[in-house]
Amino acid sequence: MGTIDISYYNLFVGLLLLAIPFFYLWKFKTGLLKPAVIGTLRMIIQLFFIGIYLKYLFLWNNPWINFLWVIVMIFVAGQTALVRTGLKRRILLIPITVGFLCSVILVGLYFIGIVLQLDNIFSAQYFIPIFGILMGNMLSSNVIALNTYYSGLKREQQLYRYLLGNGATRQEAQAPFIKQAIIKSFSPLIAKGPYDVWGQWGVADDVICAGNEKSMQFLEDVLSEVIDLFPSEYIHVGGDECPKVRWEKCPKCQARIKAEGIKGDKKHSAEEYLQSYVISRMEKFVESKGRHIIGWDEILEGGLAPNATVMSWRGMDGGIEAAKQKHNVVMTPNTYVYLDYYQSADTDLEPEAIGGYLPLEKVYSFEPTAGISPEDQKYVIGAQANLWTEYIPTFSQVEYMIMPRIDAVADIQWSDPSKKDYQTFLPRVARMTQLYDRLGYNYGKHIFDINASLTTNTENGTLDIALTKLGEGDIYYTVDGSDPTIASIKYEGPVQINQDCEFKAIVVRPNGTSRIFSEDIFFNKATMKPITLKEQPSKGYVFNGAQVLVDGLRGGSNYKTGHWLGFQGKDLDATIDLKEPTEIQKVSFNTNVVKGDWIMGASAVTVKVSDDGKNFKEVASKKIPELTQNDKDGLYPQEISFAPVKARYVEIIINSSKLPKWHGGAGSPAFLFVDEIEIL
Repeated sequence: MGTIDISYYNLFVGLLLLAIPFFYLWKFKTGLLKPAVIGTLRMIIQLFFIGIYLKYLFLWNNPWINFLWVIVMIFVAGQTALVRTGLKRRILLIPITVGFLCSVILVGLYFIGIVLQLDNIFSAQYFIPIFGILMGNMLSSNVIALNTYYSGLKREQQLYRYLLGNGATRQEAQAPFIKQAIIKSFSPLIAKGPYDVWGQWGVADDVICAGNEKSMQFLEDVLSEVIDLFPSEYIHVGGDECPKVRWEKCPKCQARIKAEGIKGDKKHSAEEYLQSYVISRMEKFVESKGRHIIGWDEILEGGLAPNATVMSWRGMDGGIEAAKQKHNVVMTPNTYVYLDYYQSADTDLEPEAIGGYLPLEKVYSFEPTAGISPEDQKYVIGAQANLWTEYIPTFSQVEYMIMPRIDAVADIQWSDPSKKDYQTFLPRVARMTQLYDRLGYNYGKHIFDINASLTTNTENGTLDIALTKLGEGDIYYTVDGSDPTIASIKYEGPVQINQDCEFKAIVVRPNGTSRIFSEDIFFNKATMKPITLKEQPSKGYVFNGAQVLVDGLRGGSNYKTGHWLGFQGKDLDATIDLKEPTEIQKVSFNTNVVKGDWIMGASAVTVKVSDDGKNFKEVASKKIPELTQNDKDGLYPQEISFAPVKARYVEIIINSSKLPKWHGGAGSPAFLFVDEIEIL
């Protein structure tokens, strides 16, 4: 193989071609002309001297000089890698250079000696170019790898320092990284795995493989360590929020279902019975160690292990069912005792929470044995409040979320249900807050704010506002949106509102004022009119019934405050009595979308009118586009217009939908949350 001689003339012509990009860099004022010219000159000078050196290197063709030249290239590449990655630790130069040396020499000799089968593997015309190409490619790949590794390391370092800076101990700050390491270590045990570590809060489809016997051994190993560490009679096995998506597709899980003779039925799928199989196995193991299992109410799905205790968190139904089956129950329903929920409907004045709405009065209304027959109530061994801290970064906020709601939880468990009374409970809580003040606790002071009862008066067409307060002081209010003071209207009794207004009220006490109670009220032709529903809302989302839809109060983003009605698997079909023939031409409403909670928008709306409330005719209908995966959660206003028509009764049908293909619950009925139907 020879070399190609290029004349100076041809070289000059080739360089002239660079004038074309230089011209456009100048013409379009990119600011890159000077760096491009300097870079080109540097390249020409470097290539000139390298060319001269290589000319004599090829002429000498000395194996030792050739090999020494490769060693020099490797050393320069190591230095270059450190510079390009911005690494200042020179100690890394040695391992990087050694790595380059071993890999380049081995690959290069293999290629020249075995692949090309050259007689003289150290011939300069082959040795130098091939090793140079290998070195260049390896340098690029190693720079990318080092940048990726150390950028990830820097992010974790920043997170670690952030956690320390926000009051975490060293153990607490290290916990996320230890968790990732643990999950990575057993990722091969995940159904259809391995998968990356879950990087955000939520429920992942990736779960442990129930068909892999190594998974079962892993679970037993973990439980063994837990049992050795904790002397408790009960060992909690979790069991909640276990999607069956992976199990449905995992060959090992399906093989386990077949081998164990597991079959689905109308009540449960085969995969749900597979979960019961896993829980039963773990129960036998825990029982063999002289302990008993306890788990969340999902362990009821597919059948309950014989000696299991159930913690009912998805409402009361799971606990009621477990008690019927003569299993011990701990009642901990999210509807009453999840203290990570907002404790005020005015969420703008509250620290961020996971959502929901759980005021002190609602907590106090909790009765752990409600709905359970007297003979089965003995299986309810207690109640528990939960505080999950995904949205609670400080212990001060922990105090705020717990107190004084934890006082209500205590009263629930320690008091005779027949003697429970919220109005007598409140003064006791007020005295308890004096202790909180002395101890410097950060607690919720909502009990000292105004308590408002808003009632739709369909007879008078008004919203009746009744206000109460705890302790001394007088209430003052305004209806024009201004902040109330002691000079405002003094509250003497219920206030009747019959037009648009911004109602505000405060309690004025000797030691200061309460937080401002505020409510925006909007009137339209449907407001405060009688309304009926063909289908009642889903359990848990009935609140104050149909009248919520026309009470003049528009619901915010929190769908659990009582301003929204929720329907799952059925449409909203409401009939509004305008009391007299009225000309109308538009209907509007809001839907609340929280995709992670299976709450989607409406799929269609239809408007019908009638003069007698019996015979209706359709005046308008339209389909509503399906939400995409990229659409954000929040309020989605909808409206439908039509030619003016006069009628007394208006029927509005708002159609729900199924969860779309891109959703984790695809195909299941979605929730539809609607508020304030307005007729114009």
